[in-house]
Amino acid sequence: VVSTQSTWVSMHGSHELKTEFLKPSLKGDLVCSIAVTEPSAGSDVASIRTRAEKVGGDYIITGSKMYITNGTQADWLCLLARTSSTTNPNGFSLFVVPTKLQGVSVTKKLDKLGMRSSDTAELAFDRVRIPSSYLIGEEGKGFIYQMQQFQKERLIAAVTSWAQCDIILNMTVSYLQQRVAFGKPLISNQWIQFHLVELRTEVEFLRQMCYQCCRLLDAGQDFTREASMAKLKAGRLMRQVADWCTQFHGGMGYMEDYRMARFFRDSRLLSIGGGADEVMMQVLAKMDGIGPKSK
Repeated sequence: VVSTQSTWVSMHGSHELKTEFLKPSLKGDLVCSIAVTEPSAGSDVASIRTRAEKVGGDYIITGSKMYITNGTQADWLCLLARTSSTTNPNGFSLFVVPTKLQGVSVTKKLDKLGMRSSDTAELAFDRVRIPSSYLIGEEGKGFIYQMQQFQKERLIAAVTSWAQCDIILNMTVSYLQQRVAFGKPLISNQWIQFHLVELRTEVEFLRQMCYQCCRLLDAGQDFTREASMAKLKAGRLMRQVADWCTQFHGGMGYMEDYRMARFFRDSRLLSIGGGADEVMMQVLAKMDGIGPKSK
């Protein structure tokens, strides 16, 4: 979360915002959180309803946010809100919102299927007043900043996926080499060997796609297409690895005191969070010109 926060604030925030919020967050003294998703707006960011109204030298924020990671413990939020009634992308802005301000509240701590090591919450904003200096970058550029950040977030998700898949596959191979059934280690079954090799091949392809995204990023080139492909593949591959490795572990893989069960639960999020699979496919279909020909 600090990484994604630092992109917005380090690239577009004022020196004062970097000093007051970014620097202590990077040092670990403050906890930050991204507040974009709402009850009626997830991947469809343009549908958010939280508003920031300019009143004199301040902004008054009213609305709610849903599925906010670190929501119960965050010291400050990077919040996307409407600053105009226009329906085009220029109607949104990004703000730093300290959670200690009057009107900021945690309405519910959410109970998740997986990723239980991080808290997730629903937040409410009841006429929260912040100074105009807490605006990140320019007013009306929040949607653009958010879209730029999505590509890095999706790349981070894909990198996290192949790293975890690699760890779980290694753990599974080690288990199968030790687990004896019918007088011989399970790994001696050729079908299991071949299936593990297929999964490793898929993980390696994902790894190389992530490297390509990094090369394009370092070169200052657009990598929206590649990041969307990597995110789409990562979410699906992570589920396949989780499913098969749980199967290969047998009853042990189903036990909550073993790492496999946690990975199985956690793996389901990647195809939902940070842009659902369907959104990735929609982006790719549009970029590749896959759709009805215009008349």
